[in-house]
Amino acid sequence: MAEGCYLNPHQSRDREPDDWQNLLGDAIERAFAAGVHDLSGLVERLNDAQVPAPNGQPWTAELYEREMKRLGA
Repeated sequence: MAEGCYLNPHQSRDREPDDWQNLLGDAIERAFAAGVHDLSGLVERLNDAQVPAPNGQPWTAELYEREMKRLGA
């Protein structure tokens, strides 16, 4: 195997993320960078940043977990 073949952080991707996924990912990264590491804090940050949830409702812990599972499938 070629050297560095295990260094691709997106090796399981089958397509590029869409605009909404990029917005969500950026907001999650900003929350982590600000020291938020718990689910309730993360959900609060997503709502404060006005990242739209899939159903148009405010983010909840349950919705976040369901969406992460769907996106990871």
